[in-house]
Amino acid sequence: MQIQTKLPKVGTTIFTVMSQLAAEHAAVNLGQGFPDFPVPARLVDALTRAMQAGHNQYPPMSGVPVLRQAIADKTERCYRWRPDVDAEITVTSGATEAIFNAIHAVVRAGEEVIVLDPCYDCYEPAIELAGATAVHVALDPVTFAPDWAAIRAAITPKTRLLMINSPHNPSGAIFTAEDMQTLTTLLRGTDILLLSDEVYEHIVFDGVRHESALLYPELRERAFVISSFGKTYHCTGWKLGYAIAPPALTAEFRKVHQYNVFCSFNPVQHAFAEMIEQEPAHYETLGAFYQARRDSFRQQLLTTRLKPLPVPGGYFQLVDYSAVSDLPDLEFARWLTVEHGVTGIPLSPFYAAPPPGQRLLRLCFAKNDETVNRAIERLSKL
Repeated sequence: MQIQTKLPKVGTTIFTVMSQLAAEHAAVNLGQGFPDFPVPARLVDALTRAMQAGHNQYPPMSGVPVLRQAIADKTERCYRWRPDVDAEITVTSGATEAIFNAIHAVVRAGEEVIVLDPCYDCYEPAIELAGATAVHVALDPVTFAPDWAAIRAAITPKTRLLMINSPHNPSGAIFTAEDMQTLTTLLRGTDILLLSDEVYEHIVFDGVRHESALLYPELRERAFVISSFGKTYHCTGWKLGYAIAPPALTAEFRKVHQYNVFCSFNPVQHAFAEMIEQEPAHYETLGAFYQARRDSFRQQLLTTRLKPLPVPGGYFQLVDYSAVSDLPDLEFARWLTVEHGVTGIPLSPFYAAPPPGQRLLRLCFAKNDETVNRAIERLSKL
C-alpha cells in the first residue's frame, strides 16, 4: 500500500540525528539542548511527595488549580500583570504541544503564518498540518535582529499569525523594547494574532529585561505566550509547559488541547507549583547562573579557532568555524563529531533558505564543567 505523506519535507529531526551520531562516536554532545546538571532537590522531593500523596490520576484538563495559581503569581511578579487563573492559563505537555495547539486553534487551511528564520523546527510542520503556509522572513544573518521592513512586506490578506521567539533559539538574540513597540505598531488595526515563544524567558544576561509580550497590553490581547518548565528547572525530559492567552483564544486553544493530550502529568504539576511558590530565587537568579557559564565557555572558546558570537540570552553559543573549514555546516558538524569527538547543531535546518556561505554551529553550554572541559580540550586541537 502506498502512503502519501502529509509532511513531505519532514525527516528525522536534526537533534535526533546529531545525538545518535554523538553516541555512535562517543563524542561530547553539545548539540541537543538539555542540561546535564541536577534537577533542584526541592523539585525532586516535591514530585515524590505528590506521587505518594496520590496525585496519580487525571488532573483537570486545563492544569491543576494550584499550579495555575502559581503561574499567575509568577507572571504578576515578573511582568506586572496577572492572568486569570481559570480563563487564561493552560498547562501543556511541554512547549511543543502548546505551540501545536495554538497554531491549530486559530490557523485555517489556506492561511499564512509568518515565521522568522532561523526558527525552531517544530513550527513549520504544525503550520503545514493545519493546511496553511509558513512564510519565512530571514532575521539579520549576523545579529539575528528582526528586519521589520521585510516582516511588514510579508503581510498579506491571508496572514493569520506571526510567530516570534525571544530569547531566540538558535542564536540567543533577544527582542528589545523598541522591537516590541515596533511589533505593536505593526499589528495595530489588524486581525493578525501573535505567538510568542518565550521558553528561555528567565535566561537573559547583562542586566537586560526580558521583553515578554505580556508586558505590552496591545500584544497580550492578541497573543499566545508560551513557556516551559523544562528549560527553567533543568528537567527537559519532564515535558511540562504552559500557554497564557486571552479568554477567547484560550477557549479555542483548549479545544485542541483536550483532544490532543487532554491533560498533562499530574504529580509534576503539584511539584512545580510548590517549587515556584517556595523557591522563587531559582528562576530569579537563573540568568546569573547561566551568564557565569556563558562567560566561562566563551573565554575557553577563545583558546580555539572557533569564533564565538554574542549571546544576549538562552543557553546556546553560536560559533563561526570559517577559520577551521569551508565545509557546509551539516558536513562540518558530522566531521567535527566523527573526527574530533564534539557534537554541535548546524544552523541550516533552521532555515527555509540558509544564507549563502554562512559557517555557524550551535553549541549548548548548559553543561557541567567536566563536560565543557572535555569539549574544549578536543576543540583546542582543531
